[in-house]
Amino acid sequence: MTVSLAGRTLAPPVLLAPLAGITDLPFRQLVSRFGAGLVVSEMVASQEMVEAKPSVRARAELGFGQANTAVQIAGRDAYWMAEAAKLAEGRGARIIDINMGCPAKKVVNGYSGSALMRDLDHALGLIEAVVAAVSVPVTLKTRLGWDDACLNAADLARRAEAAGIGMITIHGRTRCQFYKGRADWAAIAPVKAAVGIPVIANGDITDTATARRALAASRADGVMVGRGAQGRPWALAQIAHDLYGAPAPDIPRGAALARMVTGHYRDMLAFYGRDLGLRVARKHLGWYMDDAGTAAPLRRAILTASDPADVLARLPGALAPRQDREAA
Repeated sequence: MTVSLAGRTLAPPVLLAPLAGITDLPFRQLVSRFGAGLVVSEMVASQEMVEAKPSVRARAELGFGQANTAVQIAGRDAYWMAEAAKLAEGRGARIIDINMGCPAKKVVNGYSGSALMRDLDHALGLIEAVVAAVSVPVTLKTRLGWDDACLNAADLARRAEAAGIGMITIHGRTRCQFYKGRADWAAIAPVKAAVGIPVIANGDITDTATARRALAASRADGVMVGRGAQGRPWALAQIAHDLYGAPAPDIPRGAALARMVTGHYRDMLAFYGRDLGLRVARKHLGWYMDDAGTAAPLRRAILTASDPADVLARLPGALAPRQDREAA
């Protein structure tokens, strides 16, 4: 199965969600190598991107060969949103994604993200400005609504489609739920019924079983995976294989896992620089070691190390098969 987006084919229809502080260039490249229909950058503040704040522009860095990458922008002002979209397109983005789903207080208090679901007229003004500013496809990511009394995702989707949005992703929670409770995949079905463009289901999709249930309940055209990929960059490819017959990923174990993690670690150091890279990498290393069942003392030693050389020396032992660690 594939998803068609303004003449572009997204195959398989298993997408990587934008995750703040996680879906940076090194991680997106790693997920892409295993196989994903689309990977989405961290959310980028539109005005700060245009004003060339280095840390913001780094979130939209595309690298080479990233044809399946969308750059996600956020904001409340049509001018800055349009300018950020044009800048991202000029830097090589093939798809622009608009964030109207982030529930973070800092974002919502700035009248961006999911706060826009309380004012659909203003939201549509931003959508229209971005669509008019670029020649690449524009997509939208949002939630079911602001709260249980304001479930207006279907209305937003209809208006967004009319304004030129090519695909919409719905997280199956309201803004006021944040990430509490369980995503309501069935509540995405009315959005799918309301539009002719592809609809992607998001929220609590972590593996093949949850992806299958989400698709059945939502009737969506594909799924978006976020936290399920943490420490498991092959997770999207595995879901795509199980559901759509895409090539099975070669899931690394033991020495192969250590080589992959070492490569990811080196990529993060190169991308961020030694000191910042050392700090950013800790969460990724923690997830890898959690999945591998690394012993707590060794895990702690790696995550508190202040020298990358020390980390690199310990990783093979930390990620070795459990029986090898127990025999050592």
